[in-house]
Formats: sequence, structure tokens, C-alpha cells
Amino acid sequence: MPVSSPPAHRNPGFTLIELLVTLCIIGILALSAYPLYYTTVLKAKRAEAKTALLRAMQQQERYYSQHNRYRAYQGPSAGDDRGLIWFSADSAAASAYQISAAACRGQSLEQCVELSATPGGALVDSSYQDPLCGTLSLNSRGEKTAAGAPLEQAPDVCR
Repeated sequence: MPVSSPPAHRNPGFTLIELLVTLCIIGILALSAYPLYYTTVLKAKRAEAKTALLRAMQQQERYYSQHNRYRAYQGPSAGDDRGLIWFSADSAAASAYQISAAACRGQSLEQCVELSATPGGALVDSSYQDPLCGTLSLNSRGEKTAAGAPLEQAPDVCR
């Protein structure tokens, strides 16, 4: 029986063509996955803002029960003395929205307060923008808005 010899000059590994095809496939998959990832991040940030608005409204109601009026604020000066939250995440640097409170249009703080979650800003992540929903709002009457329009008229993703 003849003994077969190993093939000459055959190195194990990948060819350049195989590597380029693999890189192209990975690139196409990444390009198709990015929009879904971006949309998911936006939804998560909006949910964070809505939760922060509800927490801030609970704080406002506690304040109201003690002082018979709501409290207007904007920025960190509010949170320092009364513990009212002014950002949406665990810290201001990690927050996408800044929370502020003002009297409802045409009413006093004894009657109504409107909380607003504004995307981006100097005191929170200034690079974050939400062009679709914009500023989310909640007032003490329970009315919710996105970019000034009632949520019933806002896009589904803002609700």
C-alpha cells in the first residue's frame, strides 16, 4: 500500500475573500440592527421621563398637603431644600430629561401645578433630543401632554 503524503503548502486558516465576506455580513447586520436599537433607547428614555413625572407629582401632592399650595421650581435649587426631583434618572449626568414645575396656564399654584420633562439641556445630558415627542407634561388634574398636544393627539410612541 502506498503511503499518502500531506498536501504541500496548505496552511490552515481563512482566505482574504472569506474574511471580507464575513465582514460584509457583520456590517449589514449592524446597519439593520441600529435603527431598532435607537428606537428602543428612545422608548426607554421616555419611560424614564414619565416615571420621573409621576414621582415628582407625588412629591408635589405631599407638599400640597402640608402647605395648601404646589411648589414651582426649575433646576437643582428645587431639589436641594425640599427633595423635589428635577432630573429623570438616578443622577443629573445620566438623565435625559430635566423636570420643572410651574403653575398651570391661567391658574395659581394653589389651584394647579404642571410638571414638564424637557429633553436634553445644560443640567442633564445635553446631547439627548426627542424630536418626535419633545417635552412631556403632567398636571395635577391628571392631564398628560407631549410637546404641548394632548396625548390622544400625539403619536402612539409618546403615550
